[in-house]
Amino acid sequence: MRNVSFLLVFCAALLVPSFGQAPAALKIKVDNAYVQRQFGKEFTIIPDIEPMYGDLDGDGVEDVVIAAHCKNPLPEQAEHNFTVVDPYYEFYGFGDPKVTTTFSEADPALRGLMVLIVRGSGSDAWRSATPKAKFVLVHVPFRSITVKKMKLRKKMIEAIYVEEAGETQESSAVYFDGRTFRYVPMGGSME
Repeated sequence: MRNVSFLLVFCAALLVPSFGQAPAALKIKVDNAYVQRQFGKEFTIIPDIEPMYGDLDGDGVEDVVIAAHCKNPLPEQAEHNFTVVDPYYEFYGFGDPKVTTTFSEADPALRGLMVLIVRGSGSDAWRSATPKAKFVLVHVPFRSITVKKMKLRKKMIEAIYVEEAGETQESSAVYFDGRTFRYVPMGGSME
């Protein structure tokens, strides 16, 4: 009887670590292969800027924000089922990505910079095989990006804070308003 009890305890001790392990779907790494699978072969990540995680749309499911390069995201849009948004030029009056993606940046370092967002769905969040939605934000002139809380109309939301590249080095925020992403200049630098 004592041996049977010992054997039962030993088997239970062996099984406990396997319950704590994450499923294989949760071990997805954000790298070029992931970005190209979700957005297309034209996209490459910027290795100096780590992916950021947060709940950008307020649904309680984690989303991922990725800094990337791409010359023109529009040809990949239909095949990979994402939405191209230009919150920067929309703030300044005209944000149609079909037109604004043809604009050339004066600073060569800013050409082709994109912010990729994968909105999560279900228990797998952004790692899901079919995410809730995918967005490509064009013309957001970033040097670095972070995801932080922001107060908007007496409500706390998570937003993408951007330290802008260029001469002014201002900071700004991009947030989801329930329909699309909005750009808001914040003023001075984040330093």
